[in-house]
Amino acid sequence: MTSTKKATLTFTDGTPSVELPIYEGTVGPDVIDIRKLYGQTGKFTFDPGFMSTAACDSKITYIDGDKGELLYRGYPIEQLATNCDYLETCYLLLNGELPNRAQHKDFDYQVTHHTMVHEQMTRFFQGFRRDAHPMAVLVGCVGALSAFYHDSLDINNAEHRHISAIRLIAKMPTLVAMAYKYTVGQPFMYPRNDLSYSGNLMRMMFGTPCEEYKVNEVLERALDRILILHADHEQNASTSTVRLAGSSGANPFACIAAGIATLWGPAHGGANEACLQMLDDIQKNGGVEKIGEFIAKVKDKNSGVKLMGFGHRVYKNYDPRAKLMRETCYEVLGELGLHDDPLFKLSMKLEQIALEDDYFVSRKLYPNVDFYSGIVQKALGIPTSMFTCIFALARTVGWIAQWNEMISDPEQKIGRPRQLFVGSARRDVKAIDLR
Repeated sequence: MTSTKKATLTFTDGTPSVELPIYEGTVGPDVIDIRKLYGQTGKFTFDPGFMSTAACDSKITYIDGDKGELLYRGYPIEQLATNCDYLETCYLLLNGELPNRAQHKDFDYQVTHHTMVHEQMTRFFQGFRRDAHPMAVLVGCVGALSAFYHDSLDINNAEHRHISAIRLIAKMPTLVAMAYKYTVGQPFMYPRNDLSYSGNLMRMMFGTPCEEYKVNEVLERALDRILILHADHEQNASTSTVRLAGSSGANPFACIAAGIATLWGPAHGGANEACLQMLDDIQKNGGVEKIGEFIAKVKDKNSGVKLMGFGHRVYKNYDPRAKLMRETCYEVLGELGLHDDPLFKLSMKLEQIALEDDYFVSRKLYPNVDFYSGIVQKALGIPTSMFTCIFALARTVGWIAQWNEMISDPEQKIGRPRQLFVGSARRDVKAIDLR
């Protein structure tokens, strides 16, 4: 990167001023290059949570939180979710451009014919307790894939990286479905090559060998949209983890397992699970009739009650994914005749209050994608414990695209954050009798 713009940093402690390059992105804020700051001044920057730090340059995903805009490779998420399927979106994130018809067919074929996992993986599941959380199972199984595919672990080989990407995207639905089947004690279902990506996932999760499973097209499209909307989201915690793990030279399966572990956190991928738990709690305590009392507690700062599924750390306006998920939510509820279900009536009432009450509107606490996707997944029959697994499945392509971009970047170095040390200065050990 080259720059003609400079920033001058001055100090009040006698340290000489320094000039730092300023780089401009295609869109978004400029960044100040501080890589030589320590060498020239002996000082670090302090930025807990990396709120003002760009750790990389990227061409994949861009978010404008103030506008409520999400772009994959420049394409608005609204257009992709309306006009493309999940595998088209995967191709875009991996390759930078949407596929033409021939490319789409070839990519679809590659993914579909890599969906089976090694038969030994079925025995791997037997090492877990039946009541293990599916995310615990998924972390272990994805990490274990590196033990089965030694032929694609050279991270400096572009063809190996491509094969690993295809394998991860293809096998995640199979592993997610297996994790679900294991917890409910049902036999694993093998993937079928004549079904779509999302249709295959639904059949592997909800089908049994006893009878033929027929995929509902409305529900299939709803699941596909969930996957598209969660495919990537810039440099979030799990993506940053994948990049950090990858910067050490770790194999892609280990890096994705690290991303899954990070996503498991309730502040990250567990948000839609927490949202459904909130709705369940309201329902148990009186449902729609008592929702006013719940809202009053939310407004009371001293109550400790939080409104889950509303507002977003990045989006200061409406979450663009939420608008699309809201449409899908109503389509699914209509298809399944669930508009009168008590829990869904409760969620729609909560949505109405949040969109009309000045307290929430003034604070821009709009329903986010987690609010609607949790409702949709529950309607699809996906248990709450599996929500984050579905999220991980969707985000795998984003992780692998970001990992591949990082490996290909000649300026990338192993991640090594600095610190502001506030512990004891050097001191000497005293004999034990003198302590």
